[in-house]
Amino acid sequence: MSMHPPRHIDRHVHLEGGLDPTWIRARAQEQDKKLPDSLEGLWKGADRSFEDFIESFLFIASLIRSRDAIRDAVRSITTRTLASGGHGFDLWCSPHWLVVQEKQLPLEEFWKGLEEGLQEARTEGLATAVVIDAVNHFGIDHGHEVIDLIHQDLPDYVVGFSTGGLERVPFREWAPVFDRARKLGLRISAHAGENGHPNNVREAIMEGGVSRIVHGVLSDDETLQLLQVKSIPVDICISSNRILVPSLVQHPLPHMLRSGVRCALGTDDPGIIPCSLSTEETHARRLGLTEEELEKLWVHGEADAWCLLGRAH
Repeated sequence: MSMHPPRHIDRHVHLEGGLDPTWIRARAQEQDKKLPDSLEGLWKGADRSFEDFIESFLFIASLIRSRDAIRDAVRSITTRTLASGGHGFDLWCSPHWLVVQEKQLPLEEFWKGLEEGLQEARTEGLATAVVIDAVNHFGIDHGHEVIDLIHQDLPDYVVGFSTGGLERVPFREWAPVFDRARKLGLRISAHAGENGHPNNVREAIMEGGVSRIVHGVLSDDETLQLLQVKSIPVDICISSNRILVPSLVQHPLPHMLRSGVRCALGTDDPGIIPCSLSTEETHARRLGLTEEELEKLWVHGEADAWCLLGRAH
C-alpha cells in the first residue's frame, strides 16, 4: 500500500492574530486608532510579555467590525498558507469577544464572514475547520456564555472548542464547560503549558478531558510520558513560543518529539508575531531535527488535523 506525501497543515492559527499587518495599519488609520507600542514591538521581533501580546491581540480584534473584516482575516490566513505550500488549517476564533463583550458585529454576520472566507479557501484546495476559543482567565461563567452563544444553529465547519489566554483558572473547573461543548459534537482542546505550570497540561487531560494540547512547551518529563501514552496531539508554534514563553532557554520540540509526543507545527498569530509554515519548518530544522523527524511533524500534522477529521460525532 503506497503512502502519499503528508499534507502540510497549519495546525494552529488564530483568526484575529492572522490578519496581515497592512490590513491592520489601514483599518487603524480609518478608525483613528493608534497602534500600540506592544504590537509594533512584536512586529519587529522584540521581546515582549504575554500581557503585551494580549494587548496587541485585543487591539486587532477591536478593528474587526464587519462581515467583510472576518472574511478578510480568513483570506490573509489562506494567502499565507498557500504561499508556504500548505494544504489546510485549523482556525481558532473568539466570537464571544466580538459579538457579546464588544458588540462589534452580530453573530450572524460573524458566521457569514467565516463561511465566505472558508469557501474561498476551499476553492483554493485548502482543508479548513474552525475551533471556538474561550478565554481561560475570563473564568467559567464566560465559558458557559460562549457555549450559550454558539450552541444554536452551529455551522458544520465548527468542529472544536478550546480555551486560550492566561492559564489562571484550573482546567478541572472548566470540565463542565468542556462537557457542554462535547455534547455538541465538538472536539476539545486547551492552551496549556504555555504560561502556566506543567501540571496544567496533565490536569487539562486527566480532569478536563481534552483531546489536544496547544503549546505544552513547559511540560516536564512526566507530562511528556502522559502525552505519549495517551497519544495526545500537541500543536507547536516555535516563533510564538520564543517570544511568549521567556523561560524557554532552548525550545523543547526535539525532546518532545523524541519522547514520542505527537507534535505538529502551527503559526499561532502570524499577523502579530511574523511567521509562516515555511519559517516554522526552518526553525524546527535549526533546532536539530533530522529530515525524518521533520517529516514526522507533517505526518502528525495531517493525521491529527481537525480540518481533515471533522467533528467527533
